[in-house]
Amino acid sequence: MFVKVNGIRLYVDVEGAGLVPDGPHMRQKPTLILLHGGPGADHSIYKPAFSALSDIAQIVYYDHRGCGRSEDGPCESWTLAQWGDDVKGLCDTLGIEKPIVLGTSFGGFVAQSYATRHPEHPAKLILISTAAKVDFPAIYAAFQQFGGPEAGRVAEAYWSNPSPETRAPYLERCAPLYRTKRRGPPDWVQRAILRNETGQWFNGPANEHGRMDFREALGRIACPVLVMAGESDPITPIAFNEEIMQHCPAGLARFERFADCGHGIVEDEPERYYRAIRDFILAGA
Repeated sequence: MFVKVNGIRLYVDVEGAGLVPDGPHMRQKPTLILLHGGPGADHSIYKPAFSALSDIAQIVYYDHRGCGRSEDGPCESWTLAQWGDDVKGLCDTLGIEKPIVLGTSFGGFVAQSYATRHPEHPAKLILISTAAKVDFPAIYAAFQQFGGPEAGRVAEAYWSNPSPETRAPYLERCAPLYRTKRRGPPDWVQRAILRNETGQWFNGPANEHGRMDFREALGRIACPVLVMAGESDPITPIAFNEEIMQHCPAGLARFERFADCGHGIVEDEPERYYRAIRDFILAGA
């Protein structure tokens, strides 16, 4: 379906009932909103595996503006502030209160924008393989560590000058290093709608990627937070995720460290990945 949010139509898909029969009562399940990575990818990264969580949560998939099947709006609106406000706007439109919001990679940037701009709104926050602030020299060093000098050079060429010419060798040489245990392209890459222009805008002319810094704002978060990251992640090194933990309010956040896993921890260690999310959703229920 398409839902009008902040002036544009977002593509939305919903899995599972929110109210389920429980003896003589109707029981409300929490709503889990999934924020995909990219930017420029779509929600299909989460299908079909997240269906396994539909027994404990109603799941909302959607494509960010400028991504997948959603409308673009002006490219000047492709900002983390707007993408974060779109999460709140989608909830307002659909009548979702106190959602659990999960963001992976770029989706984690959006989740931090949403949660720091609307700190009383989420019930819980799940941040996976992401960052509050990007340190590009650390990324180049990580690619060199995990892929050799050529990978470090190609990564620096792309991230210092995003363009179609630098993106192609980056996808060929560096993208396979996002995962440690399976080198071929994941199935979702074949079925996803990939919008390179959105990613190049975010990383290039807008420089949202380089300018973002949620570290101080993370202190405003008022809900439990689960941070998950792989120790062999070259694009959001584990130190980036540890930094998120350092800036969340004391006692609200917990960290799941995945040894020998890359950026795609769901592909490198799926059983533990889904078990940690399930346990976090059910905690305190």
